[in-house]
Parts: sequence; C-alpha cells; structure tokens
Amino acid sequence: MPASAADLIDDARRRLHGTPTERLGDWAQRRRLLDFGRAARIVPVGEAWHLGVLLVAPGAVYATGEILRARQEAVRGYTAEAQRERSERAAAAFRGGFAEGEAVHLGWQALDLDAVAHGARSGPLLTASGVPHVMWSAAGASRPLADYLAEQLSLRG
Repeated sequence: MPASAADLIDDARRRLHGTPTERLGDWAQRRRLLDFGRAARIVPVGEAWHLGVLLVAPGAVYATGEILRARQEAVRGYTAEAQRERSERAAAAFRGGFAEGEAVHLGWQALDLDAVAHGARSGPLLTASGVPHVMWSAAGASRPLADYLAEQLSLRG
C-alpha cells in the first residue's frame, strides 16, 4: 500500500529538520493611532519550508501563494500598475517586521491532508489511483507526491 500524503509530508519534515525556513505573512488589521490611520502592514504569522508549490510547516501544510521580498518603501517609477502594487506589498512586509530582502509568503492556503486521504482534492494535492499526487502547475499534469518531494528535497542540497 502506498504511503499517505500525511506520511510523505511527515518524512519531509524529518529530513528538513534543522534547515532554514521561510516566514509566512498576513495582512495586519488596520488600527488608528492618535486618530491617524497607519499604513498597511504584512506581519509574520509562522514559518515553513518552501518545497515548490507546498509550504511544509511543523504542524500544517500550505499551498504556496505569492512570494515577495520585503524592502523599504522608495519612490520609483513604474510602467505597470501591477508592478507598483507588488512594490507596495513588499514595503508593507518591511513595515510589518520582515528584514530587507527577506522572502515573504503571502496568500498561502491551508491544505487538508485528511481530505486527500479520503479521495478529495485539497489545493494542489489529490489522490489518483490510491496514490497521493501533486499538481505542480496549473497547466501541468499531476505527479506522485513522493517523487515530487524527493526532487524538491534534492534541490535544497
């Protein structure tokens, strides 16, 4: 019988123990200070190992969302609105406590390994012919989770 998604993730956690993690961020509630609104901030809410489309945390697994690098706000000229918005998110992460240049994971989604074990899909994880699989791209086919994790772990060196 093939290993479950939970068993494969637990094995990855054991292999990753002691290696660097990356921090997860989320938008902080806006508060008023002396009747003035504070600038939007992205604050740290956890840590996880980044394995491609998965973020493996000590007690959970997440689907990767947006990845950005925190940086101080600076006046810049942009040719695209999306580029300006991304820069604003990077500055919000810096204001929220992330170090300059630090990777920040935003918009991640918690995955339900029990649901996957019962044949349901959770984010990029699913079961095909009784074997846990991962959809590693929106347009790509699924591949066995065991193979995917082995490849991602080998890339970490």
